[in-house]
Amino acid sequence: MATDVVMPQMGESIAEGTIVRWIKKVGDNVDRDEPLFEISTDKVDAEIPSPAAGVVSEIRVQEGETVPVNSVVAVIGSASATTARPAASSDRAGDAKTPEAPPPTRAAALPQADGVSSPARPAARDPAPAYRPKGGHDEEAHAKAAVPGTLEAAIRERSSPLVRKIAKEHNVDISRIRGTGIAGRVTKDDILGYLGQAASATPASSAASARQAAGPAPGAPVPAAPQFKPGATDQVERMSVMRKRIAEHMILSRRTSAHVHSVFEMNFSRLAEIRQARKADFEHAGGKLTYISFIIKAAVDALRAVPIVNASVDGDTIVYHKDVNIGIAVALDWGLIVPVIKNADEKNLLGLSRAVADLANRARNKQLKPEEVSGGSFTITNPGVFGALFGMPIINQPQVAILGVGHVEKRPVVIDDAIAIRPMAYLTLGYDHRVIDGAVADEFMSILKRSLENWDPNAF
Repeated sequence: MATDVVMPQMGESIAEGTIVRWIKKVGDNVDRDEPLFEISTDKVDAEIPSPAAGVVSEIRVQEGETVPVNSVVAVIGSASATTARPAASSDRAGDAKTPEAPPPTRAAALPQADGVSSPARPAARDPAPAYRPKGGHDEEAHAKAAVPGTLEAAIRERSSPLVRKIAKEHNVDISRIRGTGIAGRVTKDDILGYLGQAASATPASSAASARQAAGPAPGAPVPAAPQFKPGATDQVERMSVMRKRIAEHMILSRRTSAHVHSVFEMNFSRLAEIRQARKADFEHAGGKLTYISFIIKAAVDALRAVPIVNASVDGDTIVYHKDVNIGIAVALDWGLIVPVIKNADEKNLLGLSRAVADLANRARNKQLKPEEVSGGSFTITNPGVFGALFGMPIINQPQVAILGVGHVEKRPVVIDDAIAIRPMAYLTLGYDHRVIDGAVADEFMSILKRSLENWDPNAF
């Protein structure tokens, strides 16, 4: 009996995923739960296990292709399947492929996170031809999708929940945007490109810009996107799926939140003493007592005391989160990911240290589960591990604040009118000024500072 392999739902707001690599090929034997292929989404890169044991009889989605969640990407046949099936399935897969789109014009370089100038996205991009499936069930589904009952239903069918959320926040009518995704689906690239053009347009040309972003009129020439010609000695490589997603999220966050940063200097002398005295006990218990564990614990207490920092903005409403779910930014060789410690307020210091080590290790080995990279209410990033004194982190949407931890190093400080050498660090709170005022942010940081500098040695 054949088993369909589908693109999994890798997060609550994820509508599509990209096949990065097929670990197994057509004709290969595969065991149940053995890694079958690798995907990349907005939330996570992950190796996806096979749902059944057997032989890979079909691969319907090739490497580099992006498809909606729950799309069939492969078929696992029984071990007794004939060897003739792979060839036939290959032909069928070729028939169902999307018509080849014209190559996209090169976009201006996108900024990365933390301290880089504002983005410059192209005003418009060449739309890909609409996907028109052939035959049977696919044709019926396409016909059904082409005749929605209402305009609202049509808009929903042509966009993901995340795209609709962006449109709502920026008062954008999705029906005016020409979608370049499957069946005219409006993708994040489409709406972000639309917003980028609207932001750079003059008031006099805003109407024309909107029409252009929505798509050229029939027969009208398509304006060329800005071009960048690399030099003879330059190396050019395509952005990975994860890098493109990071760029999109950073641009979106900069456009969504009114970013402000407060920097506090903190004395780590007490933490250094406690850590030195207790780290062997933690290692014996399977944990690693690092400064980040103390900071997470102190941040939990500060979030409880100042709940607006543990909130989100939904249109013109503020959502206060009861759970304290702390995202920990983990640097990878191929990008950045933020696994989440769920219910961090229910864990002691040992539990937090174990959670940090476990999530970081599995992130680097692409073993995170979808639910482990979503649902965060506050994020902590640690550029200090690379030697940075401090950074100006960008908020992880839809959160309203992020804490950056600088390098802990010995510095001369004035204590009781005397100069002393102490382990010091700068901690930075990036916050959304739409809902958090400076006084509130400083209150949060003051609570954090008091907790870290006056740590109770029995608070474990």
